[in-house]
Amino acid sequence: MSEQRYLTFALGKGRLANKTLELLEQIGITCEEMKDKESRKLIFVNEELKLKFFLAKGPDVPTYVEYGAADIGVVGKDTIIEEQRRVLEVLDLGFGKCRMCVCGPESARDLLNHHEMIRVATKYPIIAKDYFYNKKHQTVDIIKLNGSVELGPIVGLSDVIVDIVETGSTLRENGLGVLEEICPLSARMIVNQVSMQMESERIKNLIAAIKSQL
Repeated sequence: MSEQRYLTFALGKGRLANKTLELLEQIGITCEEMKDKESRKLIFVNEELKLKFFLAKGPDVPTYVEYGAADIGVVGKDTIIEEQRRVLEVLDLGFGKCRMCVCGPESARDLLNHHEMIRVATKYPIIAKDYFYNKKHQTVDIIKLNGSVELGPIVGLSDVIVDIVETGSTLRENGLGVLEEICPLSARMIVNQVSMQMESERIKNLIAAIKSQL
């Protein structure tokens, strides 16, 4: 009997990782090492279940999974669409729910309705481009920002923004609102294509166990 190899999880840092670990605990998968907030470790191991975990920045998770550095990843649907990596999306975990929206001042609504040439500021240029070019057939100038995209319309950099909206309170505080909804988002579980074949039984059992808790 060959020794069972480790299954490796890449988790998006922050709330997604915490919610994922809570969910895994419900099906009996724990990783005590990860609870030590002082730990400087990068990889956490559950020897008994032959599992490894590491935390990564959200946009890097699909990259780790595509290249097989991780068998399984948990990341937001926005990241999966934006990063366009070759991974299998196997499960909607149902938490981290929000929406990808076109937002801006009310005055920008007419520009959208009349398909005018506008400037769009966003952290998600691929999602924005797909929405405007392929779904709306509207030509836009997309400006990639890394920080607070809400600033775009306020300082006159852009007419609208494409961003994630959870409650909308930041938008309202800055005189902006949701003008169009692009798609709903939530946390998803992704799997490496080769791992899905090689470790089919273990991964399918894991998916089934998680599904039973959702």
